[in-house]
Amino acid sequence: MTSNPVDAIVAARELSRRYGEGEAAVDALVGVTVAFPPARFAAIMGASGSGKSTLMHLLAGLDRPTSGTVTLDGADLGALEDSALTVWRREHVGFVFQTFNLLSILDARENILLPLAIAGREPDAEWFERLIDTVGIRDRLGHRPAELSGGQQQRVAIARALIARPAVVFADEPTGNLDSKASGEVLDLLRQAVDELSQTVVMVTHDAHAASRADRLIVLADGRIVHDGEALPPDGVLDLMKSLS
Repeated sequence: MTSNPVDAIVAARELSRRYGEGEAAVDALVGVTVAFPPARFAAIMGASGSGKSTLMHLLAGLDRPTSGTVTLDGADLGALEDSALTVWRREHVGFVFQTFNLLSILDARENILLPLAIAGREPDAEWFERLIDTVGIRDRLGHRPAELSGGQQQRVAIARALIARPAVVFADEPTGNLDSKASGEVLDLLRQAVDELSQTVVMVTHDAHAASRADRLIVLADGRIVHDGEALPPDGVLDLMKSLS
């Protein structure tokens, strides 16, 4: 599956990332070209060391490529100085992590609003209300992370990722620390964000069930894309991964 980079929210062209030098050098990503259109849910899979996390970090502006380009919401990330890149990332990218990354001293409301507070922006009250109803945590807003279950913490993290209305949300193993029930609820929320809030979501996962909830499945091996197509049911994802291993 391909998409026209002109219409893409985030696109990479001939993207490579090498770590180290000489004989010790490791090519984590090799000549990857890929584009992600708006309001779609993409899952990225691959074995450990395949390059999937490296690709996400480069697409999100968390790391810089050895060669190639990344364009995110109209900006060439390689043309931005570090300080400008930090601001662009804060204003255009949302993140959901496996470990939630909530601040323990802040309650749920404060954690959700933190990206806006850092940017010195006032929250859109109507959007905030819609978000907390969407993720279903209205009755937990005054609770700190230690008082929330893992699933509730990830709901807060998803709301935090969406509060600034980013161009794209990157989710790195968002269900990795959750039980099956909470995992299903988090995937429902990400699916809902795409279908009802027109959000673009790019998710790195090792879970076939999680990948099956996406619109698109991309598989990496040895730093290269070896499959890019429509998402499959869990059994189909497992069969595909076996055939590519």
